[in-house]
Amino acid sequence: QDFSVEFQDLTPSGLVFSNDGTKMFVVGDAGNDVNEYSLSTAFDVSTASYVTRISVLEPNPSGMSFNNDGTKMFIIGYNSDYVLEYDLTTAFNVSSAVYAGNAERFFVRGWETFPHGMAFNNDGTKMYVIGSTGDDVNEYSLSTAFDVSTASYTQLFSVSTEEEYPQGITFNNDGTKMFIIGSIGDDVNEYSLSTAF
Repeated sequence: QDFSVEFQDLTPSGLVFSNDGTKMFVVGDAGNDVNEYSLSTAFDVSTASYVTRISVLEPNPSGMSFNNDGTKMFIIGYNSDYVLEYDLTTAFNVSSAVYAGNAERFFVRGWETFPHGMAFNNDGTKMYVIGSTGDDVNEYSLSTAFDVSTASYTQLFSVSTEEEYPQGITFNNDGTKMFIIGSIGDDVNEYSLSTAF
């Protein structure tokens, strides 16, 4: 099945769902925004309907993520190379999102100058950024969970052998598998992690 988002954004670049799968969020490079959709059947995109949108401060947003309860939204893009944090007064409702301020953002350019995707581990103490300059996954430790301003660089893992233009990253629930998608191979690459996350 499929669901077209072309009326909201012609160059969609990132996708996430709410925990229960009844909401879908698409970040796009054309509109520089996050579009929210409601799904009448959880995780069934054919039942999606457009709800609303919110503009973001990143001129070229390429990836997004939420904290566990949907009260924080994170945007990354390849123009400013920042991870931007937004506070949501209503969980997973982008119309309630407010920018947390420059003090709460995190600059990734020192490790990746063309970031595309991002993810967190389950408890928000680790953040992962993937990009097409280094063709690698950069891992950061957060001293305060889901507070990107407390992030510090930890290590990297190269995916260049499998994908020269990585654009998206996600993990399975327990962090023992990592999945990378990219636009050169046009495929999903799966990696096993002997230590979770």
